Formats: sequence, C-alpha cells, structure tokens
Amino acid sequence: MRKNELDTFLIHSKHIGKLSIKPVMKVNTRAMLSAIYTPQVGKICMAIKDNPENIRKYAIAGKMVAVISNGTAVLGFGNIGARAALPVMEGKAVIFKEFAGVDAFPLCIDENDPDKFVEIVKAASINFAAINLEDIAAPNCFYIEQRLQNELDIPVMHDDQHGTAIVVLAALKGAIRLTGKKDIRIVIVGSGAAGSAITKLLVFANSIEKNLFTDIKILDSKGVVSSDRKDIDQYKKELASLTGQKKAMPLSEAIKGADIFIGVSVKGLLTPELIKSMNKNPIIFAMANPEPEIMPDLAKKAGAYIIATGRSDFPNQINNALAYPGVFKGLLKKGIKKVTPQIKYNVAKAIFEYNKSRLSRSHLLPSIMDKSILDVIVKAI
Repeated sequence: MRKNELDTFLIHSKHIGKLSIKPVMKVNTRAMLSAIYTPQVGKICMAIKDNPENIRKYAIAGKMVAVISNGTAVLGFGNIGARAALPVMEGKAVIFKEFAGVDAFPLCIDENDPDKFVEIVKAASINFAAINLEDIAAPNCFYIEQRLQNELDIPVMHDDQHGTAIVVLAALKGAIRLTGKKDIRIVIVGSGAAGSAITKLLVFANSIEKNLFTDIKILDSKGVVSSDRKDIDQYKKELASLTGQKKAMPLSEAIKGADIFIGVSVKGLLTPELIKSMNKNPIIFAMANPEPEIMPDLAKKAGAYIIATGRSDFPNQINNALAYPGVFKGLLKKGIKKVTPQIKYNVAKAIFEYNKSRLSRSHLLPSIMDKSILDVIVKAI
C-alpha cells in the first residue's frame, strides 16, 4: 500500500459498502408513525393514484437520482459485469450526496441486451427524479441513452459521455488560453462513449466560438473515422460527417502537425515520437484509466507543453466527477427534462471562467474537492 493510501478493503467491509438509508424525520410518537405509515399514508397513495405527478411531490421519486449500469465498461477494466460494477455506482452515489447534497441510489442491472435493459430501466423509473447512466459499453450506450431520453419524462444522462465532455472542454479552453494557439488541430483517440461525446461538444463549441478549432479528427483502433471507410456503424458515420473527415489514415499520420491530443483509449498508445511530430507546444490530455496513453514525465520530455490525465496523483486531473453532481443538482432544481448541447457548453464555460484567475499549466481545472464549483454549475444551467 502506498504512503497515505487508505485500506480500501477495510473501508468497504467495515460498513458493508458505502451507503446507508436514514429517515428524514424522527418516528418517536404514535402520531408520527400514523402520519408516515398506516393509516394516514393511504391519503398519499390515493393522491398519487388520482394524479400520478404527485409521486414527485410526496415521495422520494421527486429527489432521488438513479445511478444505473450493466457493468459492460467499468473504469479501465471493460466488461466485468453488473455485480463488479456495484462498488463504482455506490461511490458515485456517495459523491452525489457529499458534493451536491443530492440523494442517489446505485442500481446495477444484469442485462446486456439493450432493449431489455431499456425496458427494465423504464419500469423502475417511477422511483426516480433523474437517471445517471454509467459504465455502459459503446455502441449500446448511445442507443440506450437516446431511447430513455425519448421515452421518459425525467432527465437521463450518460455521464461517461457528457460529464467527461464538459470537463474536457473546460480544460481545453484553459489550455488554449495559456498557449495562445490559433488554427487549432485536434486529434481524439477513442471513439467510444467519451470520445464521441467530446467530439460532438467540441463541434458544438466551434459553432458558437467561430473557428475555435480548424480541424478535428477522431480515431478508433483502425485509424481516422472518415466517410470513405466501409467498416463503420451509424454512430461513427455521424462522427465522420460532423468532423468532415473524408480520408482514412493511421494515428502516425493524423497526429502530424496537430496541436492537441485527447486520449480516451488505452495505456501506452501515445509515444514520445508521436508527440515530437506534433505542432510546437502541444497539449496532451492522456485520460485512459487507470494507466494513461503516456505517462506525464515521458510526455514532458518529448516536448509536451501542457499535460493532463484522469488520475488524481498527477496535476491536471480531468475527471467527470467535477461536473456531474452540479449538473444533476441544477437539472432537478430547475425542473429541466433534457440535457442539451447548450447546457453542456454553458457548464464547461462556467467552470473555465471560475478557474481563470488560478489558471496555470498545472491547474487547468478547479479541484474536485472544491465544493464552491457546485453553485457555479447550478447557476450555469
């Protein structure tokens, strides 16, 4: 165990997990017992029967966020199953409560068929005010999220996609400010949930901040996602269209002269030689977890000007935990049903503006432990 590292097995076993359920009132009189349970609770039941919307006025469904996964893309481990995913979902529920005061409950569903998964979530959705999808593999995550957004009347967000995209855009705005780069060329490696959402949000940002980026290439394991490829699905065809890429090429060619590398792929993919082929003062976001595409010391030696990873033990951690507690709190507080690109852009911009006075090459984003960021995000929604 590393110095200052806590015994995670002891922490998890001592309390059998990380969550507990507690009532919000003291039940110490017969009158209170009668009010919260039989017979008086029958009045609440009938009020909901007569008007189903009352479930979110009188029951926990008005404030509880479901953190839902099927365990098909957990952290850097991949498809380890719903049972093994539960500690992660529990952890997210703790973060919701600790950082945003939002009640959340982990719900791991042992079902990999996307249509069956959607039906299970829909059936359970009456218990919740919002749904945070998590650790679901692409391309099913795109299909699942879209269906649930269309078919439910509560906000649904796949945090691996949109929470990640928000913090990446916020960090990029800071990095660009520090370098003063213009005519920026970006290479994004990894076309799964995070890479796809990052690409879409950067394209949206480009439509608002005219010509913020001049070229965006997203790559999968076979190279640039482009319209001339015959081996891509409908989701990658959309990415090819959004980025205007018409020619397939490997990373070694795509990265030449690029200003920014964003990795949401696998460890060791980015070599010092590839960084040396980039434009002057390159920006490297190596966010594969738990091991980045290149270690920060190697990237620095190769000429990287700014380096960020997804890890907390290096400077410039880019982690969606900075965004999602505030995003969901804002959605619930303001009664918003859909998470739009404009909302995501507004949150990213607000995070960047909040951190601007402390911005440096090793401090692109506020700390996840900075609880003041909550109000900043809520206000931005």
